[in-house]
Amino acid sequence: METIQSFEQELKQYFREHRIAFDDNSASFKKLDFAFGDREAKRRFYFDAKEKRQRYARQNWPAADHIPGDHLFIMDDLAARKILAYAPNSGLVIRDNICRKYFFFSVVDLYLMPRRRVNREIRKNVSGLKGKWLIDLRNGQCCDTVTDVFAAIETYLNQREDIFFNILECYGKYSGEEIPAAGITRRPGHWSVDVRETR
Repeated sequence: METIQSFEQELKQYFREHRIAFDDNSASFKKLDFAFGDREAKRRFYFDAKEKRQRYARQNWPAADHIPGDHLFIMDDLAARKILAYAPNSGLVIRDNICRKYFFFSVVDLYLMPRRRVNREIRKNVSGLKGKWLIDLRNGQCCDTVTDVFAAIETYLNQREDIFFNILECYGKYSGEEIPAAGITRRPGHWSVDVRETR
């Protein structure tokens, strides 16, 4: 059986081969796995690295029936909240070992895309619940190589201002979501009323 290098090791090797300075926080429970880029230029980027190593037993995840098995990924709710803590320059990178592809999700994609959350029972020293997100990999940016992942991060950083401040329509086109038109057409007079009544 072929031994596959762990995704974390693959990323560390990429950083070193391309002489990219980086922080390795992969042993931390409080920080995202990696950070790189210029702080002063506000281009420091933080991300978690996850792997899909095998197909999920679908009978254990009936709440994910709406997502085809090849596209299903399950992540911790806590990991998602950690990514939010580093926003807006944060995201998630997944290596799917089954289809040998990579997926990049910016923090914006993670919080706008359709998803389902469930609590999984855990029994360690005491019984408890662990929050999980059932996500569709098709809602991330599919990449063939690690180089493509870093290009996707660069594109996100370049578009960040537009995404957060300038795009008026609903952002993103996500699998399993249709965005219909609603309401009446907004006209200049409506803004005049808004300004008059709120200033």
